[in-house]
Amino acid sequence: MTSSTSQHQAGAVNCRIPTPADAAGVRTLIEACRPLDVNSTYAYLLLCSHFAQTCVLAEIGGKPAGFLSAYIKPTDPSTLFVWQVAVSPEARGRKVGSRMLDEAFARDASQGAQYIEATISPGNKASWALFESFAQRRDAACKSADLFRPEDFGAEAHEEERLLRVGPIQRASS
Repeated sequence: MTSSTSQHQAGAVNCRIPTPADAAGVRTLIEACRPLDVNSTYAYLLLCSHFAQTCVLAEIGGKPAGFLSAYIKPTDPSTLFVWQVAVSPEARGRKVGSRMLDEAFARDASQGAQYIEATISPGNKASWALFESFAQRRDAACKSADLFRPEDFGAEAHEEERLLRVGPIQRASS
């Protein structure tokens, strides 16, 4: 599976595998999605190359509207770890985050995954709603646990990050 498209009022949303040529645009998108942590362009180059098969770029009118970065967890190949979900302010309310999450989970590279994990700060209501909605649609458990405390971030002022785990997730029958 390489891309999917759905029609919305203000144009089609196209989800596809990112390429290194997308990295600078992805960084610009993330900058517009505060309070998300902005990583270096180099980090996005790696995500759009080494991890491209599990990352998703959503576009509207050929412009980045969303980016989901994810990878299969090296210590647990049954888990797709979602690192960041960004949706441009203009595309919010159009289920772009849900589309990207569904796309990442459906990809061939994620076929061994039975769980999705993510870290989410308690105040990030949109992310909690995204993953809880995914769990409901898949009739899967959704649990959270302590993971990173504010002091784990050193001098950087950062809210705690809780580990959210969705699953086991049943795959749709073909």
